[in-house]
Amino acid sequence: MKFQRQRSREVGVDLTPLIDVVFLLLIFLMVSTTLPDDTHLNIQLPEADGEPVTTEVEQVELVVNADGHYIVNGRTLINNRRGTLEQAIRDVAGESNTLPFVITADARTAHEFVIRAMDVAGKLGFTRISFTTDPTSDE
Repeated sequence: MKFQRQRSREVGVDLTPLIDVVFLLLIFLMVSTTLPDDTHLNIQLPEADGEPVTTEVEQVELVVNADGHYIVNGRTLINNRRGTLEQAIRDVAGESNTLPFVITADARTAHEFVIRAMDVAGKLGFTRISFTTDPTSDE
């Protein structure tokens, strides 16, 4: 009878559990360690001594009320014709068409009067046109 000889296994230590334990200890020590608060910098910021400068932003403000009457920078126009509106805007802005142009319309204003104001502003070369509404006018 011929028995097969069993091959002998190499004797060795499995290092996988040891590596896992070392990594867990490393993570625990990293998380539980407190670092000193020496990273704070003491900075003395300068203080301003001057007066604040107030600069008024020039703009052309056109208000259109519910009746279609125009008010240019607080000045009420005598009528709502295109020529009158154009002349009033020229008086306020001069030759500068780079000023902001703000059109404020009443909630009950007909579109005709707002479109007329936009046409006049476009004809005069204004490109920075914005629109606002009067929140108190819808009562």
